[in-house]
Amino acid sequence: MALPIIVKWGGQEYSVTTLSEEDTVLDLKQFLKTLTGVLPERQKLLGLKVKGKPAENDVKLGALKLKPNTKIMMMGTREESLEDVLGPPPDNDDVVNDFDIEDEVVEVENREENLLKISRRVKEYKVEILNPPREGKKLLVLDVDYTLFAATNMKWIEAKMKELGVSTNANYKITFMLDSAAMITVHTPRRGLIDVKPLGVIWGKFSEFYSKKNTIMFDDIGRNFLMNPQNGLKIRPFMKAHLNRDKDKELLKLTQYLKEIAKLDDFLELNHKYWERYLSKKQGQ
Repeated sequence: MALPIIVKWGGQEYSVTTLSEEDTVLDLKQFLKTLTGVLPERQKLLGLKVKGKPAENDVKLGALKLKPNTKIMMMGTREESLEDVLGPPPDNDDVVNDFDIEDEVVEVENREENLLKISRRVKEYKVEILNPPREGKKLLVLDVDYTLFAATNMKWIEAKMKELGVSTNANYKITFMLDSAAMITVHTPRRGLIDVKPLGVIWGKFSEFYSKKNTIMFDDIGRNFLMNPQNGLKIRPFMKAHLNRDKDKELLKLTQYLKEIAKLDDFLELNHKYWERYLSKKQGQ
């Protein structure tokens, strides 16, 4: 059941109508980020309490006993200038503290609450098409943060992709870029609530072009694959660019892997964890 909420920030009121009682406070913050540009970690939502205490990110909205169209106030500041956004990112503990998804034996792919979240993202998330999808082509989804470069938020990504020539190169067919609002949170017994990148959002919006059979995603954080483990390839993080720019050759090797698997009609027979072994075998033939 939808739970309409009105959020006051910066002298304006924002109507939130796409969340339900099963969504969490973090889901609300992520949605507000798309409306206001304020990052979830910079948001403070006044009046959301459970048993007299401020509600944590993992609390479901239904537990807050909010009446329809309840008004809450948000405090927080967005990055106003590109100069602030382009500064070097802080040390990212997420990379260091990542876990192998095989260690977390949790069936989250088909959990109804997660599929409902994906359905809402498919319906509500707006994708800006840079180049139209091409029939018969495979889909490569690239993480930016610590895979291509170092990134902080969407403003930074757009600026850096332009600076690097990725979004402007006529030889590249970048179809779209997605930000954190396309992600969802899932609950795992051992790790609690975590953010993941569901490829189902892309498959739902572009079902005539892309599916599990022709999609592969590179990311340096394994837990991002929890909703689609078969399609994820965990890459070594690209960190300390000023020191490792000439030493990190992983993407060059993966280019050869992509050329090999592009010949296949179905990626589901592959185990991307052993991509180096697969590549060596093919090159040795």
